[in-house]
Amino acid sequence: MCDGQGQPSSVTEALAMLDRALDHLNAADAASLPSAVQAETLRALERAEAKHTAARARILASFAGQAVYEADGHGSARAWLRWQTRVTAGAAAGAVGWVRRLAAHPVIGEALAAGEVSESWARQLCAWTDRLPLDKHSDADEILAAAARAGVDLAGLAGLAEEIYQRCARPDESGDGFDERYLRLGITFRGAGRVEGDLTPGCAAALDAVLESLAKKAGPEDTRTAAQRRHDALEVACHRLIASGMLPGRAGRPAQVYLHVTLAQLRDWPGASEAEAAWAAARASQPGWLTGPAARAAACDATLAPVVTGYVDWAAVDQMTEVYLASKGLRADGSAGPAGCGCTCGGCTCPSRSPLSPDTVARLRDTMLRLAADVMSGPGGLASWLRQSQLGDGPGASRSLPLSVPLPLDTGQAKPVIPAGLRRGLLTRHRHCCFAGCRVPATACDIHHFIPRSQGGPTALGNLGPVCEFHHLIVIHTWGWTLTLNPDGSTTATSPDRTRTLRDHDPPAAAA
Repeated sequence: MCDGQGQPSSVTEALAMLDRALDHLNAADAASLPSAVQAETLRALERAEAKHTAARARILASFAGQAVYEADGHGSARAWLRWQTRVTAGAAAGAVGWVRRLAAHPVIGEALAAGEVSESWARQLCAWTDRLPLDKHSDADEILAAAARAGVDLAGLAGLAEEIYQRCARPDESGDGFDERYLRLGITFRGAGRVEGDLTPGCAAALDAVLESLAKKAGPEDTRTAAQRRHDALEVACHRLIASGMLPGRAGRPAQVYLHVTLAQLRDWPGASEAEAAWAAARASQPGWLTGPAARAAACDATLAPVVTGYVDWAAVDQMTEVYLASKGLRADGSAGPAGCGCTCGGCTCPSRSPLSPDTVARLRDTMLRLAADVMSGPGGLASWLRQSQLGDGPGASRSLPLSVPLPLDTGQAKPVIPAGLRRGLLTRHRHCCFAGCRVPATACDIHHFIPRSQGGPTALGNLGPVCEFHHLIVIHTWGWTLTLNPDGSTTATSPDRTRTLRDHDPPAAAA
């Protein structure tokens, strides 16, 4: 029962009231609420979130300290939270982290419980004072909490925390600051990555400037979120740095694409083997291996190095082995064949009648494979001849071929798709990205084939134009927009469903 002031008389009653209050808010027609009520609701919910974090930490601390979780067969409070409250491992770890954090920062815990600081601010305040000697934590927390209550914003609190740190840190702790900086890049599924780290003020300012410059919306067709634009901006910045040639050593080389072609495809064998398809699917999960639209986008403007590959046909190897043994009067099992020694005595010991061991047959099989590979590979091999005559390494037709298996038989010399002279001509003709309305400088763009190379589009001035990375890699090659070069030099962009057409009515400047 509630007391005369409307306060709950027990924890159970408080939880029931909390549940009813949230149900009321979720059922309310938010759109019909006056703006002042909406604003006050958001402020109150943020205070409630802070108080919720503090209350959960206090209850969880007691729960973990008494090992209550063992009654449900769990070995830790974190495991119990994952199972009983149905949260992710990260959320459970975060809840346990707040227990430890507020135990080390009771002053911040009190401010959080009173709703005087938000959860995110409280986390940041604790992180700042954690840099100080242990005997300074409490005083620093008092100063920062009082400043937050007085209305100082987060930037002001950061400056105050830095001043406290400079005054309290020992001389050997305020030097180069390497202990407070790190960046970790983890490669996850299919070569994707996850970045985490702590940046120094200088590094953070530089990165912020880069993202601010490159993460702006590119136009009405740009439907990316702000976070997605920042991701793409970081990628663009890295690509521009690589292309600038300012990186040391091999890391500064421009992008190079290895075009993998099977020997079966060069010989126009019908179809592709199941083994090749299975390998291609597995190979696509490795970092740096591109297929589909990403591969076509990369091939628009990169250095191509053709690599001819093939798969081992073990039945053919066995057949070659049997032919060789037959020429010696033997079968693969070591017994005499039709061309045996012809002895009629019962105890013949001729070598041709002596059984071959399985290891001997296996070595012979491997030798046959190596000799066959030698015939196919190398500068004068069949694979090299076919590549040069059919893949356009010399004057010849260029064909678009899918990926294959990793048995390299021949490689060609890496060649840029867009020759330097042609690239200079394009940059003279176009001052900026060819996509309608985009003004990214042409010098910072990829070179795009208006008619794709896979569809026979030539690498010629009339089929090429500079397109920025966002419009090239995402809008065109991922979202499916098409870009057409008009006779007057302007371009037309058409959406995949052909319901939207954007035309650049500002033709590129004519060459001087």
